[in-house]
Amino acid sequence: MIEHAPRSASPIARFGGQPIAIAAAALVIVVLGVSTITLWRSYSGSAAPETDRVVASRQLQTRAAQASEQLVEKTKGLEATQQESIDQLQMVQDQLQTVRRLLAAQQGDTKKLSEQVGTLTEAVEGLRQSFASAQASEPSASSGPRNRSGKAKYRGSRNANRSRAKARG
Repeated sequence: MIEHAPRSASPIARFGGQPIAIAAAALVIVVLGVSTITLWRSYSGSAAPETDRVVASRQLQTRAAQASEQLVEKTKGLEATQQESIDQLQMVQDQLQTVRRLLAAQQGDTKKLSEQVGTLTEAVEGLRQSFASAQASEPSASSGPRNRSGKAKYRGSRNANRSRAKARG
């Protein structure tokens, strides 16, 4: 069968016969621990962890708000700079369009002048050929009367040249 253990093996018997003394000793240890912690906090100057956490969270919120404000300011500055750059680019594009129009007009003028120079060159060449042919036919007419110095008379030869030019022209 089952044998029962003697009563002296119970937990109270192990710690002694005075449970009140054990409870009092435990209470003294707890009070000493709490007082030691209180003294340590008062000398180290730290407040309760909850207030530390609240202060830390407020500091973080303040820093986050400052960082947010700085970002907003920098963003506004970047927007202003970007708008200035866009305005300058627009001005440069307008100037470029003006330069292109002026260049096109100048090229058109150059083409017209080039055509006019070509026409004038052809007219000058025609006059040269006409003058050369007039000089080639003139030696027979220049053997006419001469003055004292041995030169041909201008009036007669000039009139002859004029009449020839009128006949051709």
